Amino acid sequence: MADHYEVLGVARDASPDDIKKAYRRLARELHPDVNPGAEASERFKEVTHAYDVLSDPKQRQQYDLGGQGGFGGGGAGFGGFGDIFETFFGAGQASRGPRSRRERGQDALIRLEVGLDDVIFGTHRDIEVDTAVVCETCHGSCCRPGTSPVTCDICGGSGHIQRAVRSLLGNVMTSSPCGSCRGYGTIIATPCVTCQGQGRVRARRTVPVDVPAGVDTGVRLQMPGSGEAGPAGGPNGDLYLEIKVKNHEVFSRNGDDLLCTLEVQMTDAVLGTSAKVTALDGDVDLELKPGVQSGEILTVKDRGITHLRGSGRGDLRVAVHVVTPTKLSHKERELVEQLAKQRKAQPPQLGHFQQGLFARLRDRFLG
Repeated sequence: MADHYEVLGVARDASPDDIKKAYRRLARELHPDVNPGAEASERFKEVTHAYDVLSDPKQRQQYDLGGQGGFGGGGAGFGGFGDIFETFFGAGQASRGPRSRRERGQDALIRLEVGLDDVIFGTHRDIEVDTAVVCETCHGSCCRPGTSPVTCDICGGSGHIQRAVRSLLGNVMTSSPCGSCRGYGTIIATPCVTCQGQGRVRARRTVPVDVPAGVDTGVRLQMPGSGEAGPAGGPNGDLYLEIKVKNHEVFSRNGDDLLCTLEVQMTDAVLGTSAKVTALDGDVDLELKPGVQSGEILTVKDRGITHLRGSGRGDLRVAVHVVTPTKLSHKERELVEQLAKQRKAQPPQLGHFQQGLFARLRDRFLG
């Protein structure tokens, strides 16, 4: 790094006033608005950094004692005064040129409701979206067909206005966006009558959506480029779909497992039976062994929901609920009484407290 005193062209015992005068002279000569070019710009940064260090008594003392006083030293560095200088005086603004009318469109969020059966294997939907689309009349040019933007006669197409103002450094050129063209450098003299010079209009369009298997409530799907069209034919934003899975009257979900309850008559529970039940993706055959109890879980492998990421499916878990009849005919009651005598059942006795059916089901379902 060059010596700060040599950069400013002053002696090592120069007074603060001498340092300020040297900096003023070099800043006027090298400022980007006065002397454009990469070499002058780098030289201007170097001069400004040297002034930052030598104008601060503590930093100058540290520098004179052998401290770095550089960009990574203990002082403010170029990022302090230099950035403020550029912000205040508009350094480099004119070099950026006019801003573009074309901008990226906004993202859109839509909530999509699907059924539990839809997420087992995934589903396809065509959804209607009310959003901004490119104007079909001007195709995003913002101009009436057959016309084009004209160069702003105030800024000459630069998008900025430069003015000389008096400051600490003398007369300095400042730059600000042109008020006539709003910084675009061109003016839409004859705007499109369909979009009023915006290059886009509101319209309803159909968006095809492939909902992947395994999604759950709260999952957001991103569809790049399917959101709002940008001004002046700018690129579209993204479309986000927030999934809501509707509740099912029979089946519920735990992760990728499907849960349900099978009501079994008392006699079937005693003797055992087979049952064919209709799941969300077809029939399932179940076998109940004699003496099956309420709360037992029958697991059918790979009949749950397809995993969202990866292969395979969850399981179908069926909880048994033995139904005790509350109304018996005279003949049925006689048969039950005969069964009770044959079994010589012991009278009811106190025992350890057991949870209710639904609490047991919950614990077994959810582990």
